[in-house]
Amino acid sequence: MRQEQIEPSINSISGGINYPGVAREPDGESASEPFGERRRTLGNAVFAAEKMLVTRMLQTIGNPPVQIVLWNRQVISNHNGKAVARVLIRDHGALLKLVSDPELYFGELYSAQRIEVQGNLLEFLETAYRVWPQHRQGNSGKKLSAPFYDAQRNTLSGARRNVQHHYDIGNDFYKLWLDERMLYTCAYFPSSNASLEDAQLAKLDHICRKLYLRPGEKVVEAGCGWGALALHMAKHYGAKVTAYNLSSEQIAYARQRARAEGLDGQVEFIEDDYRNVRGEFDAFVSVGMLEHVGTDHYQELGAVIDRSLKDSGRGLIHSIGLNYPRPMDAWTERHIFPGASPPSLAQMMQIFEPFDFSVLDVENLRLHYAKTLEHWLQRYENNVDRVTEMFDLEFARAWRLYLSGSLTAFKMGGMQLFQVSFARPGHNQIPWTRQYLYEPQHNPLGEYDGNL
Repeated sequence: MRQEQIEPSINSISGGINYPGVAREPDGESASEPFGERRRTLGNAVFAAEKMLVTRMLQTIGNPPVQIVLWNRQVISNHNGKAVARVLIRDHGALLKLVSDPELYFGELYSAQRIEVQGNLLEFLETAYRVWPQHRQGNSGKKLSAPFYDAQRNTLSGARRNVQHHYDIGNDFYKLWLDERMLYTCAYFPSSNASLEDAQLAKLDHICRKLYLRPGEKVVEAGCGWGALALHMAKHYGAKVTAYNLSSEQIAYARQRARAEGLDGQVEFIEDDYRNVRGEFDAFVSVGMLEHVGTDHYQELGAVIDRSLKDSGRGLIHSIGLNYPRPMDAWTERHIFPGASPPSLAQMMQIFEPFDFSVLDVENLRLHYAKTLEHWLQRYENNVDRVTEMFDLEFARAWRLYLSGSLTAFKMGGMQLFQVSFARPGHNQIPWTRQYLYEPQHNPLGEYDGNL
């Protein structure tokens, strides 16, 4: 429903009364009645309607312990306990948008400063999240529609547009808050006090060990980001890597790094879609790309993997995931990650089952992603003035909300981080236990022993 269709229906609930501040005498009223009294009566009626709208909205999202403060200083709350935050709504139009679709318009209005959270933003989001999922999970309509939901179809042309929207906004922006290797995926923390740099290095090694890489093996990577994993596989495991990515800026950066490290003869970065992968490989790996594929294309991805892997081939997919199928929230999908569709584990099996791949291991790194986002958010806040200079305040606030909301979702369990390793059904070379993942001497080249 378009905004212009929504707002009149809400106005009809409040008796068609627009926010006053407009001192005019209502039609048909007697001029003998004091105008001030009529204005007070009108104002009371308007506030009663606004209170009803806010109350219904709070009930819809589970009555979180917050106070809503309107532009005229009126305070509305459905909760008797201590409020964790006050949400200031700066104008009547913002209220109408918010009550029509909180999931979409809260982010838009917050970014535009038409809504302000007075208090700790993370505490507010966490508190709201505790009650919000109870409402969402009861929404069977969203569950049923999820398999058919793909707002930005991830066709060849659509996928490129979606990638450019998020990733080609400037490497300098991401350098402000990512680690030194420019890894924009969940890190792996061997200990809770590990630095972000060490945790990202540990993630690279964790993936390589799961793939059980050996010198000289050929690896294809689908969605390579700024190239850190491909370079790590080549430098420390002796692999020959072909990496695909649709982001022009990321590919240019990765090629420059390969030349600087003397690995350009061992790693090839190709600016193209994963569907155009060509060649035969010992291993397939994808880290942080599946979220952009779309469930409609999972069997297509499976076919790419099937034609690319040798008989002894194996692979790993690292992806944000969900406990059950549902669309990405409307604001994130529209403004941050167009075309994004994190899968459930059952949906991921659509990649493997049609091609008789054996799933070897499933690991959930959800809390590792929450920890990663803590680091990203802190670094982002340390550089938010620079972000504002590079873009504008609305952009800076949008990305603050995105990082804060993502941290909350992983911390509270609304989002997961799945690492799924798989192989051809007859592949028997994977060790019997997971012990090899944690032994420093596993690294085949010996140049980097896995110790931090």
